[in-house]
Amino acid sequence: MQLLKATKEDIEEIVALTRSCARHMISLGIFQWNEHYPSKAVFYNDIELEQLWKIVSGSEILGIIVLTEIEDEEYDGVTWLTENAKNLYIHRLAVHPKHQGKGVARELLNFSEAYAKSNNYDSIRLDTFSQNKRNQKIYQQRGYVKLEDIYFPKQSEHPFHCYEKLLNV
Repeated sequence: MQLLKATKEDIEEIVALTRSCARHMISLGIFQWNEHYPSKAVFYNDIELEQLWKIVSGSEILGIIVLTEIEDEEYDGVTWLTENAKNLYIHRLAVHPKHQGKGVARELLNFSEAYAKSNNYDSIRLDTFSQNKRNQKIYQQRGYVKLEDIYFPKQSEHPFHCYEKLLNV
């Protein structure tokens, strides 16, 4: 497996991957992603900002992750563990359903944590869907601290839990 920055040529495969993830989550009763999110436009923006990474095996994209310094406005009311200064945010972590359970998500998280440490970020921040118990367990096992809830009304009526992991503090 190899981690590379995604390019515009990857868009169709990335959209197909995330749609497969959405269908798989819905089949499990997890209504986290839908026809509005994540969109092709969101991924184009991620690529323009050079914040979308892909994990590949050969020519196949197994999963993706967004690493950004941009704090979404939905986070405005969150009381984080660190000051808003040098923080890395994780968004849109996805592993194609046929590759789930094979350590791909672990590799994406290992990469993001190593990237954050080597670039002297104070912490990693993220949110995960309150109905996705598997993700919550993964983050808590990796030392992420559960904080407040936020809402993305276009995605779900259910809240998203915010998490933060302290790094270089």
